[in-house]
Amino acid sequence: MGTTERAGRKEWIALGVLALPLLLVSMDVSVLYFAVPFISADLGVSATEQLWIFDIYGFVLAGLLITMGSLGDRIGRRRLLLFGAVAFGLASVAAAYAQNPEQLIAARAILGIGGATLMPSTLALIRNMFHDPAQRSKAIAFWSAVMMGGISLGPVLGGFLLEHFWWGSVFLINTPAMVLLLVLAPVLLPEFKAPAAGRFDLIGSVLSLAAVLPAIWGIKELAAHGMAMLPVVAIVAGVVFGAMFVRRQRTAAYPMIDLGMFRSRAFSGSLAANTIGMLALVGNAVFMTQYLQLVLEMSPFEAALWSLAPSLIVGGAAPLATALARRFDRAYVIGGAFVVAASGYGVLTQVGSLAVILVGSGLLAAGLVMVMTLVTEAVVGSVAPERAGSASAVMETCSEFGGALGIAILGSIGTAAYRADLPADVAAPVREGLPAATAAAAQLPPELAGTVLATARHAFTHSFSVVALVGTVLLLTTAIAATLTLRGTASAEAPTNELQPTP
Repeated sequence: MGTTERAGRKEWIALGVLALPLLLVSMDVSVLYFAVPFISADLGVSATEQLWIFDIYGFVLAGLLITMGSLGDRIGRRRLLLFGAVAFGLASVAAAYAQNPEQLIAARAILGIGGATLMPSTLALIRNMFHDPAQRSKAIAFWSAVMMGGISLGPVLGGFLLEHFWWGSVFLINTPAMVLLLVLAPVLLPEFKAPAAGRFDLIGSVLSLAAVLPAIWGIKELAAHGMAMLPVVAIVAGVVFGAMFVRRQRTAAYPMIDLGMFRSRAFSGSLAANTIGMLALVGNAVFMTQYLQLVLEMSPFEAALWSLAPSLIVGGAAPLATALARRFDRAYVIGGAFVVAASGYGVLTQVGSLAVILVGSGLLAAGLVMVMTLVTEAVVGSVAPERAGSASAVMETCSEFGGALGIAILGSIGTAAYRADLPADVAAPVREGLPAATAAAAQLPPELAGTVLATARHAFTHSFSVVALVGTVLLLTTAIAATLTLRGTASAEAPTNELQPTP
């Protein structure tokens, strides 16, 4: 199969089939936002159990991405996709009908396993189905738009379902889509596996899990509770296991990841740009959500609907990025997209109304979707097809780290700015943050409560502006670095050895 062979109608229909798991996996990151109070009331969930219900999915997903990407290269990407669909569908039913918190946490963990099999498989199969670079660009733009759309749609769909059905419905909607995937995938999706991948590296898999899980957990704990010994130890342990994993990949007969991929500027530079993009996107989402609900006093569902408004701008960002990259050096388009995103943060430095939030967040999201579309294309296109699974898994693992760092770094900066803007004699609960201040105000007489809320909201708005300023500088710096690093890489020839479909 030549590299210039163009995809036909079957491949484009198959791309629509691949959108099913991608949409649901990305939605499951955010679909629980509104369901937790209902779950807590029904199952008697403690505060610690609530955190595990939220976090276990993302932890397992991030920890197993590299393992599953490597496994798909060996047993076949379509086969792994189908295994993941079965696991995801069954776990969704188990979560919907969980009778206690432990069952729900276990079901969410299995959902994470299923998600880790589905995400790298979808992107790797795109690499195999679309050999023409222009068509592959369009397919990846669609992939990026679906992924971002799922994250945005999750809270809205969750809110809608909770208004009409019981909390289990937010999980149960996954199952029909997984059944449809199981029916259509064998007919429409080709099978691909790396012919010389060798046996699966179990030791490398354990080391990758031991590196990713404690590091992400530690970063999130530091963001949530501030400096503490255990999260720091966890991060250090993750770094140590990460070094052991890299050493294993250098010496193993059949490594999970070819470290030679990182010598490519297109590959390593794109990974760095993607990580910074996710950091900026997730960091803003944390502040935007609180601002809509706790400053503008919107209900969660109303806030979710307004947060979808920037998607009107984002919808055309991915195809625009691919169109521009066909005319200009991709590095300049990526740099320009970071400038657009930085302008969004620049608008948010003046936060004080819904209009500013919508315009700023829209520009930020549009620029970052352009970035992520182009860097995803660069990562996938810069490696040979037999490495597409592991390359996709590495990129998505970097996305998970970027999201965790966004919460930790921008969240910590925001917390420091919030506390610095408060009067010195303010009560301790108010200093914890706007959610704690809102809860404390609810227990006070109306007049005093109004004063406390006004003070806390002013401080939070100030902290949002500070975070936006930091984000502006970060993204402008990244625009320069990405342009210099990636300049000329688009003209380099991607590996030409294409895999044949496996019968």
